[in-house]
Amino acid sequence: MTEARNVLGKELQTCCTSPMTGYYRDGKCSTGAGDVGAHIVCAQVTEEFLTFSKSKGNDLSTPVPAFNFPGLKPGDCWCLCASRWKEALDAGVAPPVNLSATHALAVEYVSLDELKQHALDLS
Repeated sequence: MTEARNVLGKELQTCCTSPMTGYYRDGKCSTGAGDVGAHIVCAQVTEEFLTFSKSKGNDLSTPVPAFNFPGLKPGDCWCLCASRWKEALDAGVAPPVNLSATHALAVEYVSLDELKQHALDLS
């Protein structure tokens, strides 16, 4: 099995472990056949994004103990659905991203240039 790659062509790094994120809840924005939402963009959520996501029917702020989901607050990092991040980008509320922890497949939803314009980890 090969290691997952990030959008920069390197090994996919951990997005966040507190709260524990990722489709597989392993801290990484890994993906597989069961991940129909493509939870592959490692983003640092903002209040604007959380409000936007809730308005689209995905409340990420409210805890859901049954799914061991603590609810997110501004500043938390989370593996977002690539299509939701693109939707937020188009609406002008895309949260910043960690490119080293964003899965290579994200470029099927949004351009690398767009991701780089919102990068937290480019010097």
